[in-house]
Amino acid sequence: MRRLPPLTAIEAFVQVARLGSVKAAAEELALSSPALSRRVQALERFMGRNLFERRHQAMTLSTEGEKLLSRIAPALDQLTLAIDATSGESELVRLRLGVMPLFASQRLMGRLPELRERHPELHIDIDTASHALARLGEGVDAAIVLARDIDSSLYSRRIDRDKAVAIVNRSLLTGRYPVNKLDDIARLTIFLHRDMAELFNMWREALGRPDIEPAAVDLFDSGQLMLDAAAQGLGVAFMLKSHLDDAHDDRLTSLFDDSIESPYGYWFACRRPALSTRAVRLFHDWLFGAS
Repeated sequence: MRRLPPLTAIEAFVQVARLGSVKAAAEELALSSPALSRRVQALERFMGRNLFERRHQAMTLSTEGEKLLSRIAPALDQLTLAIDATSGESELVRLRLGVMPLFASQRLMGRLPELRERHPELHIDIDTASHALARLGEGVDAAIVLARDIDSSLYSRRIDRDKAVAIVNRSLLTGRYPVNKLDDIARLTIFLHRDMAELFNMWREALGRPDIEPAAVDLFDSGQLMLDAAAQGLGVAFMLKSHLDDAHDDRLTSLFDDSIESPYGYWFACRRPALSTRAVRLFHDWLFGAS
């Protein structure tokens, strides 16, 4: 069997790769920066190639480093989980999760029994307050948010890709003044979520009608209330197709073309060091089907 490099060198490499900084990685591993650098250099000597491109106060993975990280990081995470599980099977693990209320009700709560069966030691504090990303590390450990992208200083992974749809009460499609063409938007109030404020603009651009203007625009901070307002026939809710599908409300339907890709989507995010904690790692791997 081929001799392997020290596990401490592999651990140092993965932490620097994830955090992008020797200083941050050293703090995470309770080492001095020189000591951590020596471990990374030892792995590079073992591999016979540079794994990082070194820049002022930052280190970015080289092509070879990217390949190595993709191959060994999952295995190292699984090893850590196995050790955690074996050494502390009865210990309660708690995750403080910031999550969008509509995602929680439509897509999370129904799956939690599966998570509980797989990891009975994991308990979750659900926090549906706004600005979850700003509160990472100061109130919440991880967050599920609606966004176009996530600040690169954070660890993030997109949960899904979706379509943008215009959601209305079916009654608006019939009657004396039915809504059946794009220009009819001018007679209607549209509803936009504050976290997807540009969705209507992108929707009309994608349809080649940037000139369309609604009668009014109402902003919401609750996806469920947007669906409720649309179900009452008060206007058009611009949301994701999954929001409509998961509502299971026969009063609601989509207008026009529902094949428009949404730049917005749900993301999982946390501070990079938090990904090495057991609670965040267990939830992350379960969410993305890796465990």
